[in-house]
Amino acid sequence: MMILPISLAAAGAAALINLWLSIRIGSLRAAKKVSVGDGGDESLMRRMRAQANFIENTPIALILFAVIEAARPMNLWLAIIAGVFTLGRVAHGVGMDGGALGKGRMVGTLTTMLTLLGLGLWAVVIAVLK
Repeated sequence: MMILPISLAAAGAAALINLWLSIRIGSLRAAKKVSVGDGGDESLMRRMRAQANFIENTPIALILFAVIEAARPMNLWLAIIAGVFTLGRVAHGVGMDGGALGKGRMVGTLTTMLTLLGLGLWAVVIAVLK
């Protein structure tokens, strides 16, 4: 059986980030007494969108990490990109709250876009050269 340590670490980190984003929503729901939806509360809507954005972008990145790692095992660059992507997703989650850390949203968005662009191109190159 092939083990993909970079992809496993990235998937594990993604699971923890998703849990963290969920807990942040839940704690705000409790504080605002909103059981379903966003109740018209902007701060709750921001946190819900942070998690939704995470769910929209992370699966394709994890798939790309796995297929690239399967084709190019133990690649240091892939590990670095996975780490940067993970930090970017945390920055986006925090940045979605706005305020002093609001720039994290832009950092996370840019990190995500560049990661997906780079991994997508890398996967195509591997496929063409294979």
